Amino acid sequence: MLRLILLGILSGGFFSTTFVLNELMSVQGGHWLYSATLRYFFMIIFLLMILIFQGGFKRVFEIYELFIANYKFWIISGTVGFGFFYALICFAADFSPSWVIAASWQFTVVATLFVLLFFGKSFPKKIWAFSFIIFIGVCLVNLSHIDKFDLASLIYGGIPVLIASFCYPLGNQLVWESQNKGSKIAPYINSDLLKNAFNKVMLLTIGSIPFWIILLVLIQPQAPSNSQILNSGLVALFSGVLATTIFLYARGLAKDTNEIAAVDATQASEVVFTIIGGFIIFGTISINTTSIVGLALIIIGLFLFIKFQEKN
Repeated sequence: MLRLILLGILSGGFFSTTFVLNELMSVQGGHWLYSATLRYFFMIIFLLMILIFQGGFKRVFEIYELFIANYKFWIISGTVGFGFFYALICFAADFSPSWVIAASWQFTVVATLFVLLFFGKSFPKKIWAFSFIIFIGVCLVNLSHIDKFDLASLIYGGIPVLIASFCYPLGNQLVWESQNKGSKIAPYINSDLLKNAFNKVMLLTIGSIPFWIILLVLIQPQAPSNSQILNSGLVALFSGVLATTIFLYARGLAKDTNEIAAVDATQASEVVFTIIGGFIIFGTISINTTSIVGLALIIIGLFLFIKFQEKN
């Protein structure tokens, strides 16, 4: 369990680059749709290099065959878990600073529980309590850094991210279900390829492509700048490849619902890394009693997850 928690926190550190760099691209005038689509364009390039290194062109062909054999599933899970999720995150970056997005995104800790219930999972009531402790802690950390309350930023930046907080665990859970004998919603995909996290990320990325093409055709945004291309590449590497792969790897190691919920809860660490990243790039940070209490609640919540699992 401790290993899963540490892997989840590591992925949270890489995930935090999304919030900081998306805000930077928005400030520089880049369109949110290119911030999203370029990330997945670069992800395909990076993942292709990784897959060729791991298994040669044979691995790439195997991934292609697995995608074609279950293309409806991968398009649905990729569109929900990668497409809807990241389009909403990038859209929100045009209206809110990174702290609003990071704070709103932490609702995924609680949203994950609803997603698991949707798939017919059951877990002790204590899991709800631990998740809410972490969520409250994250809210306190972010509230401590608010200098000016802006309702418009909360609506246009917060609500899209709250919706995204359901999309991401839903897409991930579809993949988990497909690996574990399937369900009424997800087909059982009996393939050793799914034991490799890079393979799963590639399949989800390919599955999201139709969604990005449709958005580009409908919106037709202005061409991206060189800085937006560079920053999107960095987000693709750190968040899209490294963070997502580590996160899915940890989720794949989870043996039951409690462990899945614990791994998803580690995403709360993203807000701490986002605050640090915001200070480095934008020079804005303030530590006070409220933020210290919030950080303490996050640590306590994660600790309770570990202790609870050790007893069961």
